[in-house]
Amino acid sequence: MDSKYSELTDEELILRMRDDDPKVVDIIMDKYKDMVRNKARSMYILGAEPEDLIQEGMIGLFKAVRDYDMGRDASFSTFAALCISRQMYNAIQAAGRQKHTPLNSYVSLYSERNDDESGNAAFIESVESTFVVNPEQMVIDKENVEALEKAIEDNLSEMEKKVLELSMTGIGYVEIARILGVDEKSTDNALQRARGKVKKLIFGKD
Repeated sequence: MDSKYSELTDEELILRMRDDDPKVVDIIMDKYKDMVRNKARSMYILGAEPEDLIQEGMIGLFKAVRDYDMGRDASFSTFAALCISRQMYNAIQAAGRQKHTPLNSYVSLYSERNDDESGNAAFIESVESTFVVNPEQMVIDKENVEALEKAIEDNLSEMEKKVLELSMTGIGYVEIARILGVDEKSTDNALQRARGKVKKLIFGKD
């Protein structure tokens, strides 16, 4: 990075861009490319080619640079993360997915952790497929996962499915609410309902 830009904050860079400095967009795009790649890796579980997700993420980043409002939005990095995630998720939704969610490759749907928004996300420790030890067991596992995916499709509302999907990528409910454009309370409630329904589908009890 040119030394005259290295000491500038993101917000100062954007001000320069709006003063018709042609170099700034490339500087910010390069600075945040690793964020795009990291989010592409987390969104991959929802079903998309990594290269496509990175491309969509760069589009989201460009929109963040274009639309950032210092008087309205949080820090640029927070706004950029939102725009990148939203662009990727909307692209996945628009393209459709062959499967609802590859649950058999996701080993901690309700891992016990401290969410930065709530601090008390202690649910069932994990929902994980049985470790495959032979070809027969592999078939059983695949059938079980497909049955669970169908049950989720049949028993969860569209909102519940969306928040559950995004939660499985590691995104907290506050960011999920922003990605989906709904209020945080509704998002949190939908996530709790979804988790409860999945727990019941797996264990047959609330």
